[in-house]
Amino acid sequence: MTAPQRAIRGRLLTFLGDPAVAGAAASHRCIEDGLIVVADGRIARVGEAAALLPALPAGLPIDDHRGCLVMPGLIDLHVHYPQTRVIASYGTQLLEWLQRYTFPAERRFADPAHAAAAARFFCDELLRNGTTTAAVYCTVHPQSAEALFAEAARRDMRLIAGKVLMDRGAPADLTDTAQRGYDESKRLIACWHGRGRLRYAVTPRFALTSSEAQLEAAGALMREHPDVLLQTHLDENRAEIAAVKAQFPWARHYVDVYDRFGLVGARSLLGHCIHLEDGERARLSAAGAVAVFCPSSNLFMGSGLFDLARTRDPRLPLRTGLATDVGGGSSYSMLRTAADAYKVLQLQGQSLSALEAFYMMTLGNARAAALDHAIGALEEGREADLVVLDSRATPAMAHRMEAVEGDLAEELFVLMTLGDDRAVRATYVAGEPAVPPATAAPDA
Repeated sequence: MTAPQRAIRGRLLTFLGDPAVAGAAASHRCIEDGLIVVADGRIARVGEAAALLPALPAGLPIDDHRGCLVMPGLIDLHVHYPQTRVIASYGTQLLEWLQRYTFPAERRFADPAHAAAAARFFCDELLRNGTTTAAVYCTVHPQSAEALFAEAARRDMRLIAGKVLMDRGAPADLTDTAQRGYDESKRLIACWHGRGRLRYAVTPRFALTSSEAQLEAAGALMREHPDVLLQTHLDENRAEIAAVKAQFPWARHYVDVYDRFGLVGARSLLGHCIHLEDGERARLSAAGAVAVFCPSSNLFMGSGLFDLARTRDPRLPLRTGLATDVGGGSSYSMLRTAADAYKVLQLQGQSLSALEAFYMMTLGNARAAALDHAIGALEEGREADLVVLDSRATPAMAHRMEAVEGDLAEELFVLMTLGDDRAVRATYVAGEPAVPPATAAPDA
């Protein structure tokens, strides 16, 4: 082992598997007084503090978070960084919302200075909320992706992102062409994919904003770069689905549009998936694609309710992830997002245990993004992206915790229902504290 850079002490919680599959008891490991030793940005040792402390080099910094939970950093599988000034926009559903709020905001990302300022603000917000990895939509402008990748690289963050492909269905100054979108994406992949901890996602916004030629170009990018991801939207809104059927009359359903061009597979992160037909569900299951549950956005936009129980049908299991979908989503906090997920499922007579929610936010989302070899668990060799959560962070939380009496699942439920950025005691990126400076929204 190379020389350690620091040690982090606290109550360590990591997941071993999906509680819905493995059962609650077998799904996780908790060490009440644990220690993580970090070297070269990775977890070098993890275990009981009493066993590891005597072997630490003299003078090694030890961050003491006893009383708090130390977990793998949270992962957000679907978020729009150009929409930091669109969040909390009143009164419309998806298609009108794009025209009234989103497209005007995205125009400004043609200016590299504005994109850079927005990227700084966005990364600050992620880290302040304990999110260390995200799958991010940029705008149609390649400089928007350049700005975000550069900011993430500066912080040594693990990030997935891509320039939006959009050659129709939007104002002319926000569109590319099939060829230009392909060429710009190709250059971005060559420059950023695999650089440090960065990964690229081919990003057609959704079927309505890409021609068949552009969807074919997106499929070509996926074939030419077999380790990049694909992110797009699917079956979010009833009006959207009707428009897709009108625009692609040859398609049996929405999934068929993407499938024809090679965009449905195990590397596909498909946002929303609320209104899936049976045939769509069967195809996504067979392909191993990921349905990304965006509960806060679905509630705020009035889009519908995600049916988690059906994704767990053993006859047609569907891989799932969890995401904020800012700015349709109304919070950067994955804790708040998990609380909304619980409410969405309650409305359907379903439930989401706290263990299941925290699994989804950590190891589950890492698996969905094919990053579980690197992040998502407190294991030796994994990257030391961590969040420290204080279940007594606010007076209301502290008052509620007086009745918890040592029950971990109940404590996690308090965190996910009452917690937000105030519950984040610390965030670590590659083993280093990531304490963002106080920032205002970008002015550029």
